[in-house]
This record gives sequence, structure tokens and C-alpha cells, in this order.
Amino acid sequence: MRFSKWHALGNTYLLVERADLETPLEPEQVRRLCDAHRGVGADGILEIVEIRGAEAELVVWNPDGSTAELSGNGARIAAMWLARRSGVAFPRLRIGERTVPARVEGDEVEVDLGDVEVGRPEAIEVDGERIEITPVSVGNPHAVIRRDPSREELLRIGPRVETHERFPSRTNVQLVRAVSPNDLAVLVWERGVGETLASGSSAAAAAAAAVTHGWCETPVRVHLPGGTLTVDIREGRAVLSGPAVEIFRGETTID
Repeated sequence: MRFSKWHALGNTYLLVERADLETPLEPEQVRRLCDAHRGVGADGILEIVEIRGAEAELVVWNPDGSTAELSGNGARIAAMWLARRSGVAFPRLRIGERTVPARVEGDEVEVDLGDVEVGRPEAIEVDGERIEITPVSVGNPHAVIRRDPSREELLRIGPRVETHERFPSRTNVQLVRAVSPNDLAVLVWERGVGETLASGSSAAAAAAAAVTHGWCETPVRVHLPGGTLTVDIREGRAVLSGPAVEIFRGETTID
């Protein structure tokens, strides 16, 4: 199997083309490939299903073998790959139910992730503690929690909120703190992944919640452990910008 490995602020993906595979990817195969000790190692896999010029359809796999409705960082990586392949600076992606237009300039990629739905703050109980969350949908589910984004706190409540009964399909979790009118500090517990250095859809969810509830003004610089992403909330849509970098290309016998 041929692949390329990419990162977006340390959020790593393997990119493969279904045309190079004997059969489409399966969950157990994905788990083995993403295993850092027994496979190639990655935070997920981007499976390019079909290419039509400067447009591509892809499936986003989590390292636990589940699939994601959307990935902001995955979309930026796929857009960069497609732009280089097609020679077109404005590629388009189809991910699940969403069409994602992109713009590539140098190492920077801007993607329009589409509509973001920000719910009213609500409280859930986690191990006897009342936690206020803001539910957000960026095509995939998010629970934005406004509290100091310490790693200890993320590891404590992240997995519990992810699997809370409030979210029957599980959820991504963000701890956020507004540090200026245009800056958010964010830590992410990603559904099906765990703690991650960066997440594009999580950055969009956190920024949308912050703008909707007056914690920040758009555009928002979202500061994550892996670096900074910029999110512009435009009439309820999230436009995400940041770098996408190819690390290497290779082949593996994992099948």
C-alpha cells in the first residue's frame, strides 16, 4: 500500500487513494496502520475515494477504526494534496454530507467548513460534578467547555464528556479560555482519538461558540498545543485557515 504522511499543526494523517487498494479500507486495517508501535502511526487516515479533476471525495478515519463526519485539519491536508496534484489553487472536497471549497497559497490552506450550529449552554453531570457545556455542530458534534485549559483537567473530564449519555454518538471536547477579544487558548479531546495537538473542526467549534456568546470577536486566533489556526465566522459559516505539511511518502505491507 502506498501512502503519504502529513501533519497540520502536529495533527497527523495518512493519505491513501482507494484506486491503489485491492479493497476499501476496513476498521481493523485502519487501527493497525495508525498504531505508532505496530504500524505507521497517525491520528487518522484520509481515504481518497474518487477524483474528478480538482474535486475529490474522501472518507475520514479515526485511529480507533470509526469514521468522522468532518475533519478540518484533514480537509486542509487533502486540499493541499489535491492542489498539488491538479495544479489548481481552488480545489473542492466532498466529505460525508458536506462540500468543502478550499484555497491554497504556499503552505497555507483555507477551507470553508460550512454551517456551524451553536446551541444554548446546558449543564451535564460528570462524576457528581455539574459541568456547563455549549453544544456545537460543525457537521460533527462538539462540547465546548469554558474553563482553564489545563492538560490535567482535559485528561480528567475529556473522556467522560466524550462518552456521556448526552452524546449517544460520542463527542469532541474542547476546554477554552478567551485571552483577548480575538484569541482563544484551547485544548482538545478528540472523539475516537483522545488528546490531540490540534483539531480543525474543534477550532471552528470553539471559535463559533466564543463569537456567538460574546467571548471573542471574529476572526479568532485559536491557540492549540501544535500551533495557531485562524477561524473566521461569516454569517454562521466557519472558514478555517492554517498550514498543511507533507512529511514523507512510503509503502507498507499492512493489508
